[in-house]
Amino acid sequence: MQIYLQSPPPLPSLCRSSSTIETPPIRKLKVITPPPPPLSLPKTVSPPLRRLNPFQNLAASLLDAVESSLIVDKLPKTVDPTVQISGNFSPVPECPVRHDLEIIGNLPACLRGVYLRNGANPMHAPIGGHHLFDGDGMIHAVTFHCGNKASYSCRFTRTSRLQQEAALGRPVFPKPIGELHGHQGLARLAIFLARAGIGLIDGSKGTGVTNAGLVYFNGRLLALSEDDLPYHVKIKDDGDLETIGRFNFNGQINCPMIAHPKVDPISGDLHGLSYNMIKKPYLKYLRFDRFGKKSRDVDITLPEPTMIHDFAITENHVVIPDHQVVFKLSEMVRGGSPVVFDPNKISRFGVLPKSEVDEKGIVWMEVPNCFCFHLWNAWEETGDNDEKTVVVLGSCMNPPDSIFNDRDQPLRIELTEIRMDVKNRKVTRRVFGSGMNLEAGQVNRGLVGRRTRFVYMAIAEPWPKCSGIAKVDLETGKVKKFLYGDGRYGGEPFYVSENGNCGGDNENEDGGFVVGFVRDEKRERSELVVVKAAEMEEVAAVRLPARVPYGFHGTFVSEEELKGQAPN
Repeated sequence: MQIYLQSPPPLPSLCRSSSTIETPPIRKLKVITPPPPPLSLPKTVSPPLRRLNPFQNLAASLLDAVESSLIVDKLPKTVDPTVQISGNFSPVPECPVRHDLEIIGNLPACLRGVYLRNGANPMHAPIGGHHLFDGDGMIHAVTFHCGNKASYSCRFTRTSRLQQEAALGRPVFPKPIGELHGHQGLARLAIFLARAGIGLIDGSKGTGVTNAGLVYFNGRLLALSEDDLPYHVKIKDDGDLETIGRFNFNGQINCPMIAHPKVDPISGDLHGLSYNMIKKPYLKYLRFDRFGKKSRDVDITLPEPTMIHDFAITENHVVIPDHQVVFKLSEMVRGGSPVVFDPNKISRFGVLPKSEVDEKGIVWMEVPNCFCFHLWNAWEETGDNDEKTVVVLGSCMNPPDSIFNDRDQPLRIELTEIRMDVKNRKVTRRVFGSGMNLEAGQVNRGLVGRRTRFVYMAIAEPWPKCSGIAKVDLETGKVKKFLYGDGRYGGEPFYVSENGNCGGDNENEDGGFVVGFVRDEKRERSELVVVKAAEMEEVAAVRLPARVPYGFHGTFVSEEELKGQAPN
């Protein structure tokens, strides 16, 4: 049985119900994509292609033929599109703004602004391997208005990659996780370079999909994934979204930024990391003041290129994980994946003062057998004898590379507090919610880098779906659950404080609300739920006019912040 994944219709498009966009099961990997309706490009963007001469046309045809020969009949589950983008992980078309949505209950007064969530949403059917992380970035937005009203929209982030593939009507950029494996991965990389060499595609403007993180900084919403510069996305007055373009902080950076930069709620500074898989330095620390001016980069020496998807900040330090999942491109020559778990490497955290101009002040603390894909917060404590302790809160995954490579062992994800006595080089660990998979979470954003009592985590069961929210009390160790119900699943919960955005030390830390998208798989209905954090009880829900796939990370931009949004 051959099927087609549907590409979005010309924009603007009419929002369709989930019954018209669900992808039926794929029984053969060989997927043939018919000429899809073209994605309408913004008027300010010209199609990136130019007319090809006869030689270029011949070369392009030969490359297409070589690419077709690379299609295989069986792939591991971690890169099999029939697994990775099935059910509510499958893509949806764009939906322009829909107003006056049905509201169940009463929306809290502090929810004045926009909740946005990023996710992977492939525009075209995969022609080879595909991992969930490979899809094109799509942002879903719910805008909360006065009078218990809300609106919804979702838009692709118009990356250079997406626009070029839209003009060609098919995928041509290699998928970093799904396709760059072994000898076939090397062949696909060679095809990509050849296509760029003959002028069929342009890789000089980035190849990223910006499908992972979102951060609002200095009047700009930035969409991120670690393989490219951030993209600036404007939130329009009517709640729609518009991609402005790649954002290099006004010419101050020319390197990718990882998906989880941190905004210090006190200083307003933005902290970020950039890693390089090929050349040294393999890692850089970046810092921008609240006005967007960058200070000097700090090059950080690592023995080998390492996957660093997240990090943490405290009041005075940056906490950098250097764990056991590394990049070894040589493994492709041997027929394997370049993303490798190295059991001989000892995991460690680097504690670097924010004020340092080089890496001399970094202190490395070994934390064996630890792989935290995400870190939720960190802070500093001073003991009775003035000993300095850095506390890190993260989700430790085992086996560490389960989301990239097939493993027979069931995945366990433990919410873990790691206490590092920097002076005496002692490390202790404490697990919360033992026996529960807790991933994708948030603390009160106004307390990032400061000691927090509560963290709100997705209950990642049955993996990779999320069946509810766990409110974890870090003082008592108690866990209070909010379960979505039978056949209902969500994703990352996001905490919105009582004042609508940045709660501080004087705020009741659980006085706000937790929001997140939920899919009712039985009723085929999507909604946004609003949960009172103190009691962990639902107080409102917004019925959405279109299916919202399971996704990644989100943020909330308050009504007050929107007033200061940068025009470009």
